[in-house]
Amino acid sequence: MFIDLPLDELRGYRPPLPEPAGFDAFWQRTLEETRAHALDARFTEVSAGLPVLDVADVEFSGFGGHRIRGWFLAPRQADGPLPCVVQYLGYGGGRQRPHDWLRWPCAGYATLVMDTRGQSGPDRPGDTPDPVASPNPGVPGKMTQGLLDPDAYYFRRLYTDAVRAVEAARAHEAVDAGRIVAAGGSQGGACALAVAGLVPDLAAALIDVPFLSDIRRALDLTDAGPYGELARYFAGERDRVDHALATLDHVDGLNFAARAQAPALFGTALRDAVTPPSTGFAAFHHYAGAKEQRVWRFNGHEGGGGHQREEQIAFLHRLFGRAATGEAADG
Repeated sequence: MFIDLPLDELRGYRPPLPEPAGFDAFWQRTLEETRAHALDARFTEVSAGLPVLDVADVEFSGFGGHRIRGWFLAPRQADGPLPCVVQYLGYGGGRQRPHDWLRWPCAGYATLVMDTRGQSGPDRPGDTPDPVASPNPGVPGKMTQGLLDPDAYYFRRLYTDAVRAVEAARAHEAVDAGRIVAAGGSQGGACALAVAGLVPDLAAALIDVPFLSDIRRALDLTDAGPYGELARYFAGERDRVDHALATLDHVDGLNFAARAQAPALFGTALRDAVTPPSTGFAAFHHYAGAKEQRVWRFNGHEGGGGHQREEQIAFLHRLFGRAATGEAADG
């Protein structure tokens, strides 16, 4: 069932930005501190049984110089440097295996899949630890790790890793550094939106059912999925709610959307109880760059599924033309 505003009201929903004082300085300092560590991007060829693709195990230095893992895949017979889709992952899972990431190489693009620090699951295994201990007690999951201090909050580290993943992709000789795309759904959509706001020369962003946007409203609408971790924490830590919300404002996607300039394709589902549709519309409406949105009326957090993925491929083909295969675009 619908769990949010009617569609005609969603189309006009544009809440005020939850921007904390010093937001830009906070992220500038964060990235400067991280870039003091050498990126040291390494691509080690692996045999994945995929003879038409080049496949590499990736490592690079993310937040704090911590080593972040990933996969890199690209069509083997590409004629010239390729656009590269940097893929960010949903909550609770890791980078999986190379054959799980064939869509973009099959469409003629390179892809770098960033593993998510400290996250893994039985069906979505990961390989990247998070060596930072939380300075405050929390509930199981990542949402409350470091929640009382913006500097210590888990998603500060994750978003910084996501920016460094773009830099790692640009370091690969097969990649056209001027045509990098940030992509992801849910938590991955939050990362893609943050990157769009933090990387000024990004070529495009594919932002599907984004998590961590309009967070204060989301907490009033749902306790499903990761937002439930915050609800459980606040139920006990009643006197820390305002303090924690101030930290969450530093990672709210609305603030990144207002700074983003890359062309973007959003996906929003009207029956999404995990990332309520109004929060996705809010991110879309605040997004400062050229943008398109696909709305899926009868879907939940799966969003448009394969239909949205087809829309994403078509969106990038229109943006890059035949340049996805290394050729000049028509016209």
